[in-house]
Amino acid sequence: MKNIIDMLHKNNNIYSKKHIFREPNRDITYSDFVLESKAIGTTIYSHINSIHEPVVILIDKSIAALSSMIGTLYSGNYYTILDVKMPEDRMNLILDTLETKLLITDQKHYKLASELNFNGTIVQYEDICHNQIDEKILDNIYRKMIDTDPAYILFTSGSTGIPKGTVVSHRGVISYATWVCEAFNITDQTVFGNQTPFYFSMSVLDIFATMMSGATLYILPKMYFSFPAKLLNCLVENKINTIYWVPSALGIVANLKALDAILPTDIEKVLFAGEVMPTKILNYWRSKLPNALYANLYGPTEVTDICTYYVVNREFSDDESLPIGNACNNCDVILLNEHDQEPAVGEPGELCVRGSFLANGYYKQKEKTAEAFVQNPLQKNYPEIIYRTGDIVKYNSYGELMYLSRKDFQIKHMGYRIELGEIETAIFAIDGVDSCACIYDDEHRWIVLFYQAKDLDNESILAQAKKKLPNYMIPNKMMKIKRMPHNANGKIDRKALKALYKEEN
Repeated sequence: MKNIIDMLHKNNNIYSKKHIFREPNRDITYSDFVLESKAIGTTIYSHINSIHEPVVILIDKSIAALSSMIGTLYSGNYYTILDVKMPEDRMNLILDTLETKLLITDQKHYKLASELNFNGTIVQYEDICHNQIDEKILDNIYRKMIDTDPAYILFTSGSTGIPKGTVVSHRGVISYATWVCEAFNITDQTVFGNQTPFYFSMSVLDIFATMMSGATLYILPKMYFSFPAKLLNCLVENKINTIYWVPSALGIVANLKALDAILPTDIEKVLFAGEVMPTKILNYWRSKLPNALYANLYGPTEVTDICTYYVVNREFSDDESLPIGNACNNCDVILLNEHDQEPAVGEPGELCVRGSFLANGYYKQKEKTAEAFVQNPLQKNYPEIIYRTGDIVKYNSYGELMYLSRKDFQIKHMGYRIELGEIETAIFAIDGVDSCACIYDDEHRWIVLFYQAKDLDNESILAQAKKKLPNYMIPNKMMKIKRMPHNANGKIDRKALKALYKEEN
């Protein structure tokens, strides 16, 4: 297989009448999805009349978005998904960066699209999804494609305020999807329950492991995650057996003890990534679905999605941290200290990644690319690019990698180097704490703890913290909030917490 289209065609030949994607009000078979995507691909090419160009998609998470994504690949181009709830200023920044000629939207979001600072062509999904297919044009495009061509660009926050577009190739997606299917036995019997939005790298697993294996993907509406009973009933009714969610989504179910009332017994695999998994949440799920496989996946967007993983194979207490495990097959990780050398056994280092999972770099950002995608300092005999994740890790006594912190999430406090994540793990293990996060106030040199708990106050949290943490790691200030803020990807929004802290101080 040289590209994602090959992956899709292979399983269309076998499972043409089977549903590939489903959502509450629609489903589509492999064969109909191919036809719809080809129709869109033909239309895209007729407007752009070239390949290797960016196409922007402004459609909420749906089958329509997926058809537009794959249609873009048929046209020989690459796509970027815009979050429909994203501030317009940020959308315009991304459009300015891409300089795209074509934007695909739907009837629901056409007005929004037309109000953006965009001078190219806007087309509606409903108008193009059944257009005539030109197989000759698509065949000519296919022959020119290679596996290192970009498939999509995912934009993440940049430190300068300019969104940073990670360019991921067909090869990266195929290598990653191959590993996923092998590692977790994803087959034509798998039914995914998708939680993450399509502009977030975690969705790559759901979407492309489905195409690789002949599985089915059910698109769970975001709204369901505000109503755990509705969410769990959907899992039951649709016989969903595999989920890959952010820990915060799993925590919504765990904190309300929703599995006590509705148990989705078809669940065979519970995969999670995107942020640190509080072990208390994992233990609740394991107690209710003890026969399921649980796996902690780790990786940034720049490695397609994941570079290391840990299949949970032993018991953990609520205040223990989970390993991030070891490298995926066909992917390798190395640790580097501040001197770009391998650290001594047991010493921490920056996690760096090499292999086919790596992105091509950042779109139109040569300096940022050169900073993060660098020559392997341990290999001086030929060119070999590694990606510096900025994450500090070390090996435990089991030979498993343990995530410690971000380079910029590690603080120096009272003379000690402290990982804020270690404090969060200890606080979250306190009975009654539903969620927590720490930030650091550089001006006052305070560790600030935000926590969500129904029946606890600052005094009781402090008393428990003193039993779990050394004095220099005890939070200096505690703020109880009704609901922990989450960003569009479902992660705890630390920028919002910093803004709240600044507002109140």
